[in-house]
Amino acid sequence: MTVQTAHGSTAVTEKQAKKKSSSAGSRPPGEKSLAASPGTWFVWFGVAAFFVFLFGIVISVLVDSLGKPWFNTWLPETFTTDWYSQAWTRFDLTHIIGITLLVAVSVIVISVVIGIPASYVLARSSFPGKSLVMLLFLLPILIPPITFGIPLATVMYNFGLGRTVLAVILVNLVPSVPFVIITMTPFIEQINPSIENAAKMCGASMWKVFTKVLAPLLIPGILAASILVLVRTVGMFDLTFLVSGPTSDTLVVAIYRAMTSAGGGESRQLISAMGVVYTGMMLIILIVALRFINPTQLVAQVKESRDDQ
Repeated sequence: MTVQTAHGSTAVTEKQAKKKSSSAGSRPPGEKSLAASPGTWFVWFGVAAFFVFLFGIVISVLVDSLGKPWFNTWLPETFTTDWYSQAWTRFDLTHIIGITLLVAVSVIVISVVIGIPASYVLARSSFPGKSLVMLLFLLPILIPPITFGIPLATVMYNFGLGRTVLAVILVNLVPSVPFVIITMTPFIEQINPSIENAAKMCGASMWKVFTKVLAPLLIPGILAASILVLVRTVGMFDLTFLVSGPTSDTLVVAIYRAMTSAGGGESRQLISAMGVVYTGMMLIILIVALRFINPTQLVAQVKESRDDQ
């Protein structure tokens, strides 16, 4: 009886093993099971919660900018776009948006003009203290802007530049130029120096090498750095607020001044309308930017161009 029982249990074990192997063999190679681990479900739950809260806040502001009136109900009684027209004329948004774009474009151009040559020098040369120099460039990016914004604002007011557009541009250059340098230096390092040497052997000057040879290879990196500087400058509140005035406020600072003017006496719907305009402008900038460049493919593009040589 003992031998039969052992033999029977062995047969059952073999059948179970064959069943598992057949079920595993029916799954195509490389296909994973639909059952996810608890950690995976936790991550997906966190991502879903983040987007729910994000879109909930955006939708609530959008509804608030269109509602009239709205008391103790899920949705306003009526919807109107009058708040946008009132906010546009009340806060002169045409002038404010123009100042915002002027500051952003100026900061981008100056940052690229200064940052690209500096990145090239750092990428192609090796000297004592290079790591320290790179660390100094990182400081304006890592530390809070308010820590160096107050001394900067003091300098601007001492030179009579306070509350001017020029002051707003200058203070925004402090974090933007190092940002371009930090972004472009590793990008240039991946370009094969033999390309430049070949051009020099053919009689090209350094200016032609930089404009005719390197510039086409650097365009993706320049676009990516410009996009990031653009988003950072448009959203920079601390530095801009310290040196701007009624005629030099950017949109993000104008929203804050509208919220705090007259002890918060402005209508909430007007502030919501300005917030929607600001969010819409940022979305347009990002959509247009991502239409021309995909930052995640920059390194791959540089490696491909280097391997082709």
